[in-house]
Amino acid sequence: MKPTAFALLFLAATHSFAQDSIMPTPEQVDFLGITNPDKLSAASKRALKWPNVGNEWFVEFQTQDLKGDLAYEEGVVRRDPSAMIKENGKYYVWYSRSTGPSQGFGGDVEKDKVFPWDRCDLWYATSPDGITWKEEGLAVQRGEKGAYDDRSVFTCEIMKHDGTYYLCYQTVKSPYAVRVKNQVGLAWANSPEGPWTKSKEPILSPADNGIWEGEEQNRFRVLKKGDFDSHKVHDPCILPFKGKFYLYYKGEQMGEAITFGGRQIRHGVAIADHPKGPYVKSPYNPVSNSGHEVCVWPYNGGIASLITTDGPEKNTIQWSPDGINFEIMSVIKDAPHAIGLNRTADNEKEPTEILRRGLTHQYKSWNYQYIRRFTSRRVVNHTAKGEKAE
Repeated sequence: MKPTAFALLFLAATHSFAQDSIMPTPEQVDFLGITNPDKLSAASKRALKWPNVGNEWFVEFQTQDLKGDLAYEEGVVRRDPSAMIKENGKYYVWYSRSTGPSQGFGGDVEKDKVFPWDRCDLWYATSPDGITWKEEGLAVQRGEKGAYDDRSVFTCEIMKHDGTYYLCYQTVKSPYAVRVKNQVGLAWANSPEGPWTKSKEPILSPADNGIWEGEEQNRFRVLKKGDFDSHKVHDPCILPFKGKFYLYYKGEQMGEAITFGGRQIRHGVAIADHPKGPYVKSPYNPVSNSGHEVCVWPYNGGIASLITTDGPEKNTIQWSPDGINFEIMSVIKDAPHAIGLNRTADNEKEPTEILRRGLTHQYKSWNYQYIRRFTSRRVVNHTAKGEKAE
């Protein structure tokens, strides 16, 4: 069998890598535990290229139940919490809410509930301490039949800017078929309690350069995959940055594959001069090789990003000086799902201060999820029982 072009390129790259002349310093040899500096394995060569960023970006997470109305309730889906903000002496959070079980794609997608995040509206809750919550009610509702958001509005994020509150969120237009293309909507209000005004059109849509194969509702059959976001744009988050507004989002590609890192999921960014847009996708997209739910925050003049769940760089914290070119700063253990950050935190205190506490969601079952809280701590050493830390 003839080797493929990819295989030939891989062999050439491997051969070239093996021939690299790398002379580690004595300090590197000692720290990395290298046996023979003149006989370096591929693993040792990679380790010698790692950045020396210390341990200030390394954290471990724990999760706990909430009290009050956001505790688990049978028959109700509450998921994808936004960031927490504090107004009028209390915390606010927004989230996706639906009721009843999901049927999947096997039945009538016009009438059934396909996913837990199908047939959702956005609700909000308040808390004096971020632990005990009161569900306040509906914030943003699905659109009227025929609108771009008539099926579901979900996975929202909050931003306050110049006295106005902005909720960006994911939308689906009915019917919720396998090949449906998700978009991003926006709502704004002068108070965290509304009323909310919705954008008449999406502020972000998938790339229009993929080509489906045939008419069957099969998302893996394509003639052309297109850009990383040719199928769906998910999990939006808008941050003010360098005098503009950066809308970070998750992209799903038509014909999405499973690679050596798992699902092909990447993040992109679109930039606008005003929170309401228009948003223009960066020509450098995608800005990540991995990820799932978007979790980004400003730090040290740049943007930090927690990358989870999917892809070869999952479970890393990354940082970019310009909001586009991200580098890995730490590799962490499994992080909570769908993190809602505590935007009241002093995120400049240290790189991961904003991760000390916040919200997440957890699957009780495939049909039902509920919102919980998380905490984290920096880990700078490890000791056995009775042993004194350095």
